[in-house]
Amino acid sequence: MGFLKGLLIRLATTALAFWLATLLIPGITLDSDSATETVTTLVLVAVIFGVVNAVLQPVIKTVGCGFYLLTLGLIALVVNGLLFLLTSWIAGEAGLPFHVNGFWPAAVLGALFVSVVTWILGAILDRD
Repeated sequence: MGFLKGLLIRLATTALAFWLATLLIPGITLDSDSATETVTTLVLVAVIFGVVNAVLQPVIKTVGCGFYLLTLGLIALVVNGLLFLLTSWIAGEAGLPFHVNGFWPAAVLGALFVSVVTWILGAILDRD
């Protein structure tokens, strides 16, 4: 039960972070007609983002280890922005009304914002 609770809290915090990003960061849009569609879209985008990060992030970090060392980790901003943009593309292909307009500043700031908000909410809600 603890694993399921942690997973649901992580999903909810990520969906909330995406919703806040659509409100605060220009270039990140969510065009839905109803509250139900908005919530469903946010949860599905959070799932897509989680899967993209879980699958690609370790591979990218392993392959690009030299770049991480060379840039003292700053390349992570670029990688996270690209993964955020990939999430937007996958959501668009799935027919979800979530869109990120370009890499800079929307994708980079969106990825940074979602990461910070989910970290703060995860620490407050004690998802583990």
